Amino acid sequence: MNHTIVDQKMIYHCSGANIRGGGGLETYISSLINSQNSELINTGVQPEQLLISSLKNLEQSQFPLLHIHDPDMLVNFREQCPAVLTIHNHSSYCPSGTKYLADRQQKCDRIMHPLGCTWGHLVDGCGSRKPQNIFQSWQNTSHFLKDIKNLNITVIANSNYVREEIILNGLSPDKVVTLLCAVERPKHDIIPLNQAIHHQQRILFVGRIVPYKGIEWLIKALAKTDQKIHLDIAGDGWGKPKMEELAEKMGLSNRITWHGWCNGKKLESLYQQCFTVVFPSLWPEPAGLVTLEAYAHCRPIIASAIGGIPEYIQDGKTGILVAHNHITQLSDAITELATNYHKSRLIGEQGQAWFEQEFTMEIHMQRLTEIYNKTITDFKIQKQKL
Repeated sequence: MNHTIVDQKMIYHCSGANIRGGGGLETYISSLINSQNSELINTGVQPEQLLISSLKNLEQSQFPLLHIHDPDMLVNFREQCPAVLTIHNHSSYCPSGTKYLADRQQKCDRIMHPLGCTWGHLVDGCGSRKPQNIFQSWQNTSHFLKDIKNLNITVIANSNYVREEIILNGLSPDKVVTLLCAVERPKHDIIPLNQAIHHQQRILFVGRIVPYKGIEWLIKALAKTDQKIHLDIAGDGWGKPKMEELAEKMGLSNRITWHGWCNGKKLESLYQQCFTVVFPSLWPEPAGLVTLEAYAHCRPIIASAIGGIPEYIQDGKTGILVAHNHITQLSDAITELATNYHKSRLIGEQGQAWFEQEFTMEIHMQRLTEIYNKTITDFKIQKQKL
């Protein structure tokens, strides 16, 4: 996209993401741009004009600040203007991008190292076992770490877990700040949990159907709960056929509804009809927007105590944390909320209250603007010294 005229009041975002899509990163960038909506209306700038898909051949000095979301775009960043980089996932310090040893079903605590990471791919199944893929992913991540250490850029981590990981891999603590995620408020009126909804005994999973998202764990836990409890799954993925087979084998087909990818009114409806949202990830999620979506809909969350997830949950107050892949703990948590309407409602209300205090886009933008302003000031000071 040709940015020959740059509005100095606007923040431009750099990513190859489709902001009209429905994924986590796409939704987040779209929300950041939408937060400038009043300014956009006054200036006539269209949202797509604030998204830059490539820094190559771009006159970067004309921008007040660039907010980069794709680490691989740093290759063409020339330090001609202030910039921040948000780390959204593990690919900046983990060649496989998962920090998860799939064959062991446990998180990876290794610091990035050629021997350890190669072992992880080949033996522990943390990523592709193809030699060319292992080499390429290692090269991409190592190049990023080398570049980021030498660039004058502020790094934003979406959890303290992510911040600690990238610091362990050599980035100076002074360059990394933590800013927890946020989501926009639902566009439709929210129905707080009531006895009629609770009586329906429906729980909700939202996400991709792949092994490390914990669907198998959730299905096995469902089998240990009351037969009245019904699981709605909003999502799709290559692991779905195997999970459908597992559900049928366990006699749970009539207790699970596979809705496929959902958005808009359909997803809103699923949030409204459940008494709890379950976030059973096996891998160490960097953050997890599902938690905040549950809060925004006044629903309690049951989630894995792994990765950055615990930073988004006050255990026992806004949700329930369980050990990842622990079937009994998960089934007990579901049963606890299924049999206690008043507790479920209270936790949902407390989650929504915390959401309003900490996780709305308005609050997020205030904190992000402070980071922007400091980055711009530091850039000017650094420039004056040269």
